[in-house]
Amino acid sequence: MGVFHFLRHGEHGLLGKVLAGRMPGVGMTERGRAEIASQAERLAREKIAAIYASPLQRTRETAEIVSARLSLSIEFRDDLLELDFGEWTGATFDAIRADPRWQAWSTQRSLAAIPGGESMRAVQQRIVAAMIELNERHLHETVVLVSHGDVIRCVLLFALGMPLDFYNRIEIGQGSISTIQIHPGGIRVLAVSERPRL
Repeated sequence: MGVFHFLRHGEHGLLGKVLAGRMPGVGMTERGRAEIASQAERLAREKIAAIYASPLQRTRETAEIVSARLSLSIEFRDDLLELDFGEWTGATFDAIRADPRWQAWSTQRSLAAIPGGESMRAVQQRIVAAMIELNERHLHETVVLVSHGDVIRCVLLFALGMPLDFYNRIEIGQGSISTIQIHPGGIRVLAVSERPRL
């Protein structure tokens, strides 16, 4: 029985302004660091076996705060990376919403792909494959995976047996923890978007 805490990075400086995607140099704000410090304290009450993280700056900073509190090393993995937003990376949300391709992406995640970027199907495939691989590596252990909102939504939708088009029914807050358990009887969602207490 493996337990996976999916931790979304804390608040960053471009939140709500531009679509950061995989842009380099996007770090957390002081509030974001406080959010993660709070979650690190919560995780310290459990026996965590390992920390895995997306290599982007905001997830790297998140993992480093948790790592320091839990005295565990971090393994950075590309399969935990943010969705590749292609042409929309770094654009303002107003500009993206004016793109006629946005409507298809925002309503048909199971079919649409980002121009020059990645499909939600591809994201779900890589994050689920990563979780299954890590479950084999960490049988009967609890691990932390530091990632991004849409990536965490993808794995939760898989675990809940919901179509990708329902992605918007799940909110993954900044600095939140969502928890999935894999056991002999199947897969179970234990928590969704548990926010830090500041």
